[in-house]
Amino acid sequence: MCGGPVTGDRVGGGAQVLDQLDCDPVLPPQRDGVAALETDAPPAIVSVSDIHGNLRSARSALLTLSDHPEYEPVVETDAARRLQWAGGEAYVLVFNGDLVDRGAHSQQVVEMAARLARQAPPGHVRITVGNHELGMLTPDVYGWEDWYSAERTPEDRRQLLQVIGDGHVVAAYDGYNFVYAHAGRPEQYDPGAVNDDLAAAADDLREAVGTGEDADVQSSITDAYPAVFGFDGHTGRGPDAGIAWLDFEYMPVEAPPQVVGHTVQRYPVREGNVICENVIRKNRRKDGGEAVLVETPERIVALGRDADGEVMTHEFSLPDAVDADGPAD
Repeated sequence: MCGGPVTGDRVGGGAQVLDQLDCDPVLPPQRDGVAALETDAPPAIVSVSDIHGNLRSARSALLTLSDHPEYEPVVETDAARRLQWAGGEAYVLVFNGDLVDRGAHSQQVVEMAARLARQAPPGHVRITVGNHELGMLTPDVYGWEDWYSAERTPEDRRQLLQVIGDGHVVAAYDGYNFVYAHAGRPEQYDPGAVNDDLAAAADDLREAVGTGEDADVQSSITDAYPAVFGFDGHTGRGPDAGIAWLDFEYMPVEAPPQVVGHTVQRYPVREGNVICENVIRKNRRKDGGEAVLVETPERIVALGRDADGEVMTHEFSLPDAVDADGPAD
């Protein structure tokens, strides 16, 4: 979302105004994985999922690194308490889907992600599409009402399609030991291939947005690119759902190593070789619980706040053994 939304009201407040892109596209292979970034040392990957418009919780989660003595900050606060990029080339930040809807501050969360993407080195802020971002692309398919994603204007949707085409929003991102995607896939897949599918769908849809063909093209791309857009069953989350919809309960023990969100958890959990990090929504009505994952080539660690605001850590094993880890220490 580099160069994305910078002004506008909350849901129901009228059309958003989106600036033109003001940074260069991120092209394959940098679009698709950390190994292609040209840095002096391998950057750590920080990931957070399912913010859902909960700005305060998002800020708290991203500041866990600042509040732990073992880590340098990935972001810092300015005088207005907005987050600014502080990670240089030492970090890649992955917003692992569902930035919007449910919470009261969807627009502000999108602005935060866009600001960090503009400030960070190219390719160092990655945004994966969740099912609620797909709701912006295919609103007639979903039929949602009264949510941020459902109330976007044609111009809003064109801008989102543009940032997808420019590689700032993707379907999956290849880390060191895990692939990052909002809901993930039960079988091995190529992040570059699903990102190509998302970009191709964006091209298909761009000319149709706001025209009489819009709804038909939305339906056609959902059918043409099921690995990205597919949903299954009356909830959409069934075992044949795509990368933004699959429920964690349908992830088989033999699934490839992934970091996903989508399915609500109290704390980051690992089943088989898949870690689910969707904790903000479950904890939003209590003190603490916000968390991020930090992956390096050698380890993956959850950083989460307890009820007193202290940052605790839990190290997950790398995907050699197949087991299930418990709550953060």
